[in-house]
Amino acid sequence: MQYHQLGRSDLHISEISYGCMSLGSDDADNARLVQQAIDGGINFFDTADLYDHGRNEITLGKALEGKRQDVVIATKVGNQWRPDGSGWDWNPRREYILSCVEESLRRLNTDYIDLYQLHGGTLEDPADETISAFETLVQQGKIRYYGISSIRPNVIRTFVERSNIVSVMMQYSLLDRRPEESCFPLLEQHNIGVLVRGAVAKGLLVNKAPEPYLNYDAADVAKAAAAAQRLSVAGRGPAATALRYVLQQPAVTTAVVGMRTAQQVQDALAAAGAVPLTATEIQQLQQVLPVNRYEQHR
Repeated sequence: MQYHQLGRSDLHISEISYGCMSLGSDDADNARLVQQAIDGGINFFDTADLYDHGRNEITLGKALEGKRQDVVIATKVGNQWRPDGSGWDWNPRREYILSCVEESLRRLNTDYIDLYQLHGGTLEDPADETISAFETLVQQGKIRYYGISSIRPNVIRTFVERSNIVSVMMQYSLLDRRPEESCFPLLEQHNIGVLVRGAVAKGLLVNKAPEPYLNYDAADVAKAAAAAQRLSVAGRGPAATALRYVLQQPAVTTAVVGMRTAQQVQDALAAAGAVPLTATEIQQLQQVLPVNRYEQHR
């Protein structure tokens, strides 16, 4: 397992990390999966207060009991569940963030969060108020660093220019190359680490039947999956090829992978030790489909 410094922080995180949203409801099973991941070198675990109404944070906290000093915990804030549980509303207000962190700390059974992330964002948000909440939490020692989880270039640009974020979590894969032109150069310039989600595009690059994805039709998706399969070699299957593609980007610090079974953990760990893509192989993958574009208003 390789470890990389996350942006301007002093956090060093595994290049394959655990997307905990995929964990189930059985605490014992989750603890076994988390331990398997740790044994394989994974030290970064990402959750959110939104996942399973907070129960995801609880099960992760239980799984990491006695291991806190060996891991890096990231969670997110900003989506407020409605009282009737029918859905959630966006709330980036300072008061809400300051209250939510207390609940996340309690559920995770820790007295600090390594990386606290704004779970979304719009151009209409009170950005300065949101940033002040995170800065206050850093000063109080309740969080070590903060970042955002967003795919909106203009929102990302606002936080790059006006805050001390150390990371941005965003969707990125061979089927979603939008960040390559819109975000990566800016983030690399400011030494802000990228946490990639969706590297296998919901399984479409691995073993799922082709279906439309973003602006690509099913035939396009099939081409990309075939390319990942064609460039796979001994010790690097299609999933590992897809993961190595995102990890070759200088701006990317880690690929956040959802793992629900022991086999999925094993496969993710195998990707960490897989043969890197050559420059020629990267070029071949990139030539399969035209690059996506973000809608201008974003």
